[in-house]
Amino acid sequence: MKTWPEWVKTLLVVIPAAGVTLWLSGALELYTLLSLTVFLVMAILSLSLAFIWGYGGILCFGQAAFFGIGAYTYAICAINFGDSTWAVVAAIVVPTLFSLLLGYVIFYGGVSDVYLGAITLAVSLVLFNWMNSTSGSEYRLGEALLGGFNGMPSVPTLNGLFSPDDILSPEAIFTVTGFCLILCYALLKLTLASRFGKTVVAIRENEQRAGLLGYNVPAHKLGTFAIGGAIAGAAGCLYVNWGAFVSPGVFSISQSAQIIIWVIVGGRGTLIGPVISCVALQWLVTRLGAQQSVDTNLVLGVILTAFVLLIPGGLLPTLQRLIRRKARPQADAEMSEVKL
Repeated sequence: MKTWPEWVKTLLVVIPAAGVTLWLSGALELYTLLSLTVFLVMAILSLSLAFIWGYGGILCFGQAAFFGIGAYTYAICAINFGDSTWAVVAAIVVPTLFSLLLGYVIFYGGVSDVYLGAITLAVSLVLFNWMNSTSGSEYRLGEALLGGFNGMPSVPTLNGLFSPDDILSPEAIFTVTGFCLILCYALLKLTLASRFGKTVVAIRENEQRAGLLGYNVPAHKLGTFAIGGAIAGAAGCLYVNWGAFVSPGVFSISQSAQIIIWVIVGGRGTLIGPVISCVALQWLVTRLGAQQSVDTNLVLGVILTAFVLLIPGGLLPTLQRLIRRKARPQADAEMSEVKL
């Protein structure tokens, strides 16, 4: 049976997705477009944990730290530069460097998985509390006031490349966000198909065996961690552009918990699953929040508990398993007819 190269299979997903994104940007009304934009931003964030946890086996409880660092970096740079071009670059580079520094201490320091989760969660809490305490006028970086718990309002949004006066419309920002989601998905798929990606998966399956075979386990884990940090930072950058505002809430425990819920519900070991579950759960939370009759955190807790107990593999892997089970008897029957 012929197997298509990974880049061909990726293109078969990327091209239709890009077409749908362009169509939606012109077909949806403004309110729906804005809601879908933030859903896609969070989907990019879910991809970051889907990669490092689902494929790298690194459970990071503090993925919101890189998300928040990217958001604040963009806001500070955009206010000071007056141009989003370098602010976008900084919003990806700074979280990547921070994840490299933190990851180096963790992985080369021999920190186990349990303590890794605790350390990353602690980093998010430290950043959350620190940013909440920066409400005085003395807390500024250049022209940018950090604002403390009030956040940073009126952040300049995306403009054309080195064109500060060419401010992108909400439709254009939706298109950019959709294309960033598609790009992150494609790059992760190609990374997983590479030698590096296959080694990362092998380390997840049996870290000791991979080390005995001569692979540099800490280096591969550090690379995986840094990729996740870069993607989370990009999501933070786009999040600020969605609302032209950022607050310490981006570092909160609830933000970190939501990312984990998206991956668990969608299914570890997949990229599409967490994206689908993220969009679906964000839509559900938005609808419940509008009604103000049900506690959304309670609903998320019930969903998480149900999936952990009843569908531990996640939604997409479970559906794939059921489809294979139904297809197998038919294939066996066809083979029997051929033999007869």
